[in-house]
Amino acid sequence: MPISQPTVPFSEPPWLSNPPSPSPYFTSSHRSFQAAIRAFITTNLHDHALEWDTQGRVPEEAFKMFAEANMLVPSLPAPLPVEVLKSLGLGGLLGGVSVEEFDGLHGLIYGDEMAASGVLGPSASLTTGFAYGIPPIIRFGNQQLKDRVLPDLLLGRKRTCLAITEPGAGSDVASIETTAGKSEDGMYYIVSGMKKWITNGLVADYATMAVRTGPLGPAGISLLLVPLKDDPSIAIRPILTTSSTANNATSGTAFITLTSAHIPTTNLIGHENQGLSYILSNFTHERLTIAIGATRQARVALSEAIAYCMRREAFGKPLMEQPVVRHRLAKAGALLESLSAWIESVAFQASQNQKQKASGSPDDRNSALSLGGTAALVKAQAGIVLDECARCALLLFGGNGLTRTGVGEIVSKIYRDAPSMRVPGGSEDVLLDLGVRQLIKVFRAQKSKLERETSAKI
Repeated sequence: MPISQPTVPFSEPPWLSNPPSPSPYFTSSHRSFQAAIRAFITTNLHDHALEWDTQGRVPEEAFKMFAEANMLVPSLPAPLPVEVLKSLGLGGLLGGVSVEEFDGLHGLIYGDEMAASGVLGPSASLTTGFAYGIPPIIRFGNQQLKDRVLPDLLLGRKRTCLAITEPGAGSDVASIETTAGKSEDGMYYIVSGMKKWITNGLVADYATMAVRTGPLGPAGISLLLVPLKDDPSIAIRPILTTSSTANNATSGTAFITLTSAHIPTTNLIGHENQGLSYILSNFTHERLTIAIGATRQARVALSEAIAYCMRREAFGKPLMEQPVVRHRLAKAGALLESLSAWIESVAFQASQNQKQKASGSPDDRNSALSLGGTAALVKAQAGIVLDECARCALLLFGGNGLTRTGVGEIVSKIYRDAPSMRVPGGSEDVLLDLGVRQLIKVFRAQKSKLERETSAKI
């Protein structure tokens, strides 16, 4: 029997290390799923990720391959839309996992494995629009809209993206300015405005787009499904950010300009002027997904640094023999493992909430608010930890960490990507404040309820 290699410190979450640590969260279903998708993702994504990232392009065949293997659906939030998936022949996932049993921990595993190459662009090119653009249609779209667009989207025959952010409105979603007034015959919304930093916008057929159908402020926002292709009133161009020209071309980041685009009123998602609540309900999944990916990137950076320091010699001995090097790695590693444990806890909490709803328990608004606040804090902390681990790795690689090729290529790219995890999904400072405000709101509501119940008994 071959002897398996020990795990490089910090390269895997403890439950996947060799030897593995026991976990109260992960079942045989989770372990089967992880083993199966790791093999698939390694072959069909990670083995090519650095090359695709450098070229700035992921082949369309990669998306088709993921779609055919039903490897896009796990990017959706749990619980999955079981009925529609089974009607489309998408009832089974790799590892023998059914769509019925898929939970938040399966989702955590999927997000972790998709990020394991260490580079952001290639995996984002496959899943971002799917993961964030489809859920509002599933949750809030009317049946006619679902029947018309979900089969093509879920089967990967067409693609969508989420288009919320604008040049003048990022984390402050209630300030969006893209307008959507109705035509005289009431058949169309006439949409004018700009959307910026739209991931997958270059490759998408549709955009799940926030528009202003009512007065200024949060009460006037709606969601529309906007067809993007072959419309002269819609202009789409690539955005190149400070992260990397290649990286952002890989994920298809776009600037979208709409000039009196006529969008059928039948493409309204949910009810008019209720869009902000739909957007906010989508944020917990988005922020947890970003946090999971950032945590895996941090693992790649830190484990690469450890491996490098064990073989690189300076001043007559390996770098790992220098106490200052070990001290730097220890601080970053402690932050990383604390974050990882927190994310597993939050994913488990989300899974338990899912099971309670499935059993018929009434929705607990305070529980949802608390989870939303925690997700905001987790996402903010993940960006901070990634930045620390990437900076630690780059400094230990020295000049090799500053080059785009060679031994330090992956560390250089992770350090480049770190800001792209700290801003999207809500910028760091906004989320830190939001998280505390949400938790205080829940505390006050619970305290008020207790006081009312106590008064009633007296």
